Amino acid sequence: MSIIIGILGLVVVLGLAYIMSNDKKAIDYKAVGIMLVMQVALTLIMFKTSIGLTVIEAIGNGFSKVIEIGREGVTFVIGGWVPEGNSVFFVNVLLIIIFTSMLLSVLTYLRILPLIIKYLGGFLSKITGLSSVTTFHAVNNIFFGQSEGLLAIKTHIHNMSNNKLFVISVSSMASVSASIMASYITMLPAKYVLGAMTLNALSALIIGIIMAPERNAAKNEAIDTENASPAKSIFESISVGALDGGKVALIVAAMLIAYVGLMAVIDAGFNAIIGLSFTEILGYVFAPIAWLMGIPASDILVAGQTMGTKLATNEFVAMLQFIEHIPDLSEKTVGIVSVFLISFANFSSIGIISGSMQAINGEKAAIISKFGLKMLLAATMVSMLTATLVGIFI
Repeated sequence: MSIIIGILGLVVVLGLAYIMSNDKKAIDYKAVGIMLVMQVALTLIMFKTSIGLTVIEAIGNGFSKVIEIGREGVTFVIGGWVPEGNSVFFVNVLLIIIFTSMLLSVLTYLRILPLIIKYLGGFLSKITGLSSVTTFHAVNNIFFGQSEGLLAIKTHIHNMSNNKLFVISVSSMASVSASIMASYITMLPAKYVLGAMTLNALSALIIGIIMAPERNAAKNEAIDTENASPAKSIFESISVGALDGGKVALIVAAMLIAYVGLMAVIDAGFNAIIGLSFTEILGYVFAPIAWLMGIPASDILVAGQTMGTKLATNEFVAMLQFIEHIPDLSEKTVGIVSVFLISFANFSSIGIISGSMQAINGEKAAIISKFGLKMLLAATMVSMLTATLVGIFI
């Protein structure tokens, strides 16, 4: 029955995307079909075959080992600040971002990542028939954040149609940065984090090209990876990556202080007035969506609370809330909600993407601001599509 409900959930999400399409006649059904088949195959391999499970477990263990090694630097700088046996979120979760950001910067300077992204994007473009810039951007977002991803294609943005702008914006919002992936892995099962990062790239393209298809788009646009890194030497790339990671860690910490505190105030206000917290209300609002995604009825309120919190605040606040419930939830619920949380789909991302675009092209930034809420809805549907699909195979 849960599989049937999950399939129904997929039909509802895709149907909603179709209803919201601004040019139904231009939808590339062949590309949508190819990517759906790819998603099903990847999900089946990752979560239902012994080889796939072994590979994703090995990759997850590899990342965990990298995190463990990276903690040497954290321990050296702040060793002794945290009493043994205690856990401090800023130390144990956020500071590792500095190390992973540095690694990404070095791999970018050495042109290892840019070439991988270019050829993966090119392969995806070739088999789907989509624009090479669109597929490059989707793959690039597996590794880099919203701002960095847009900067990588800035020379193409000036001539983009509104529909293409919408698709790349949805890809940006529906992704996460690999530099903070290590932080996610400290809170959620690694296999779901890794699976979501990969599958979201395809889901974003599927939802994007259904809602905003483009007629007569250029297919083979040249992608320049020569200047992917601003660093002039490997040592500069280490410094740039570390400093960027430090900024991200501090920004996330500041946002968490603000949002967690704000949610506590709002919850207290709602409790005082109606006897229910805002978080509990979110649970009831999102419970039907959670059920439609295949989550067992006994867990839909907790899942709904987490999903609503993520949309209203950000994924870190939702994860902090969710990890307290994980021991009491089914594996299916943990998997579906974990996958749903791996994206930047929240209200603050509208401003981030619009602000990043403003630095590239003010006219295009104004266009993005106009479809901000639709973009957020599309990115949320991307998370639903990926999470529902994974849930069918758990």
